[in-house]
Amino acid sequence: MAKVIRLHWVSDAGTGLARRDRLSCDYGAYLPDTLSDRPIALSSQTAADVADAERAVAIFDTGAATLADTEALARILLRAESVASSRIEGLEVGARRLLRAEAAIELGAETSDVTATEVLGNIDAMATAIKCVNLGEPVTLDLLLAFHRRLLAGTRLDTHAGAIREEQNWIGGSSYNPCSAAFVPPPPEFVPGLLDDLCRFCNTEDIPAVAQAAIAHAQFATIHPFVDGNGRTGRALIHLVLRRRGLATRVLPPVSLVLATWADDYVLGLDATRYRGPASSAAARDGTDLWVGRFAAACKRAVAAAASFEGRTRQLQQSWRAQLGSVRANSATDVLLRRLPGAPIVTVSSAAALISRSFTAANDAVTRLTEAGILRQITVGRRNRAFEAPEVIEAFTALERQLASPPR
Repeated sequence: MAKVIRLHWVSDAGTGLARRDRLSCDYGAYLPDTLSDRPIALSSQTAADVADAERAVAIFDTGAATLADTEALARILLRAESVASSRIEGLEVGARRLLRAEAAIELGAETSDVTATEVLGNIDAMATAIKCVNLGEPVTLDLLLAFHRRLLAGTRLDTHAGAIREEQNWIGGSSYNPCSAAFVPPPPEFVPGLLDDLCRFCNTEDIPAVAQAAIAHAQFATIHPFVDGNGRTGRALIHLVLRRRGLATRVLPPVSLVLATWADDYVLGLDATRYRGPASSAAARDGTDLWVGRFAAACKRAVAAAASFEGRTRQLQQSWRAQLGSVRANSATDVLLRRLPGAPIVTVSSAAALISRSFTAANDAVTRLTEAGILRQITVGRRNRAFEAPEVIEAFTALERQLASPPR
């Protein structure tokens, strides 16, 4: 039975802080029901929304090969998803700034862009995690801890990377006590058991994949098992579940792009799942139903946005080939054109690695694309020469703009 545990906070804050930060108080920490043994019943309307969302995700995943290189689409949608997930946590970074920081790091140059570095950590963690889960393979606590470890590696919170919290945390209010918090997650002694239960739930197949991903994400957000990085890890869990269930095995629907735009509804939807009382209560059923329906709508919207972006990218590639004229099939130029949407900023060396060709062949291809105006030479770091495809970056930015005021 979900309940609020009454606890007492004793302040050890010293002088020099505001009165609200030095308070001792009684507070309530929320303890959710476990999921692995809980029956989930959705209304007929929400079940239909879930079915529509699953159909949309599956069709897009299957049909993504219409882009000249599916890997390119997968890479840029992964980047879009990671950027949006980071934005929800207040890490704002534009596409061009992020890509240039990524290129600088690849060249071994130092970057002082802390925000871009944290977002790149999210991209790296996501890319690594999704490779670890294929159809039918389990989502494990070790996998979530590994994701979190990569996510926080090299940040100011590196010492907490991959570690389950051992103290009480909270959301909102003062940074020094939970007295005015908007939400207080379970006390630390309950966290390991709740995470084990969550993983068991993620590895069942009793409910549709979209509903399972929605409920798993909400439960993870409620448990809030880490000192930091809970939101990004919880949104990565969405894709691990969809991938495990075989719904999105090739490309990630950028759900976080939509959730970032629907911020208020996102928070209210998560709050609705935090009922008190038995799992069979009307509050429990209605709260779960509301959140799952909202999440299904976000999935459909994400697929529509991704499909629109894919179409725009396909048009760009057709335009590039028209600019170049004859391009020999499977030449370095041909392969680079196909891979460019997933890597809009390259050096000659990174282009060679990207297309698995020699430095000389890659240099010839980059030169040809630059002379045609498809690539533009830029400087990354202090003196490093790189090349960007401005039209791809503009299309990426337009994808985010498109979702700034999405149809509801």
